[in-house]
Amino acid sequence: MSEHESPELIDLFTAYTAGPGSIGAHLRVSAAHAHARDPLLVVTGADMALYPGDGRPLTVLPYRLSNRGFKELAAVSHLGTALASLVELYRHDPGGVWRADAENLLLQVRRSRAANSTALWRDRIAAVSHRGREEAIATMVDYACAVTERYLLRALADASLLNHRTLREEYLEDGHPDLPVSFNRIMVATFFLVGMDNAHRLIAWCDAQDIDWARAMVVVVGQIGRPTAGVTWRTNGVAGTVLAASRHTLPLDRLYIAPHARGFATPVGGDLSEVEELEPVLRQLWAGTRVTVELGGAMFEGYPAFSPGDDRPGLLGERTVTRADEIITEQPRIRSPKDWFTLVTRLRLVMEDPRQLLSGAVTDYAAQQLIEHGNDPLAVTVPGLDDEPYPAYGSISAAA
Repeated sequence: MSEHESPELIDLFTAYTAGPGSIGAHLRVSAAHAHARDPLLVVTGADMALYPGDGRPLTVLPYRLSNRGFKELAAVSHLGTALASLVELYRHDPGGVWRADAENLLLQVRRSRAANSTALWRDRIAAVSHRGREEAIATMVDYACAVTERYLLRALADASLLNHRTLREEYLEDGHPDLPVSFNRIMVATFFLVGMDNAHRLIAWCDAQDIDWARAMVVVVGQIGRPTAGVTWRTNGVAGTVLAASRHTLPLDRLYIAPHARGFATPVGGDLSEVEELEPVLRQLWAGTRVTVELGGAMFEGYPAFSPGDDRPGLLGERTVTRADEIITEQPRIRSPKDWFTLVTRLRLVMEDPRQLLSGAVTDYAAQQLIEHGNDPLAVTVPGLDDEPYPAYGSISAAA
């Protein structure tokens, strides 16, 4: 314990929120027990596991490892970004590594074009969701390699072509006479094919499990894609696929995304021991989150409730709450330090919205108030502290 900390108040803190003997830990265990019979669907960056509940055997789908054609299609879709990156490399250092990188990319484009064929996509890659389109995919890949090779050859001969305007006008965007299909369209097509294949297999697997979606506990754990991606319902593609697989009968408030939670490695050789061991941990994660959400409605009844199903993303964070029957999706705007309806509404929001930090109900407002008052804490009104009629220190008795 640090010398500046109060041991008595630290013990008060841990009585609720820290350690296996705390109130919070006991509540998580109790909540998990209450949901022990519900199906739990856990999604990681590579796998999907269904714990049916009541001790029934689990099932795992290694959807990432079984994704045929992902890297091959990504290789094509990345060509646009690769050329844009070469532009940046040249801009930063015209005498640097851009030329060697461009020559290597040219080599790989030529090798890929030579290896590409209808037979490759039909007989070797053989993604089920691509059946019937193999010839069209091979034609698209051939064209993508050809126009990329053409741009690289011109840029290597004349480096002044390595600028973003030329890249957009002569490669990425519609309208150039020598570009019957712009590369932007190819990027959309390749991303769509990958997403369609993922979704096709996940939907088929979920259908085969006969999941009771109304009772399902769904949690997405760990990193999904790049470190900053997939941390909300709107940005997590796998979560969107699960919702689609349920035919949107899975209530959105039963799906939680936990990017920092521990997942499991893809089972090797049919060994499911690690996945089995994590079931109680993951059930407590979901149930502990759920019970906190439910506390928000119980503690702050009579204030606007949180709903994850908002369809107005352009207005998030800009709404002013005025009535208890309103639905909120992000922090509503605080009009003044005395705007208690909004301040308490925010308390309910951070409890009911699992994306929120519980202590963050008014953090943004505090920061903005400091900016407006020259970063002088004494010039800021602290809601609930300043100008409140507290009795004199020590004058209140706790006796009944």
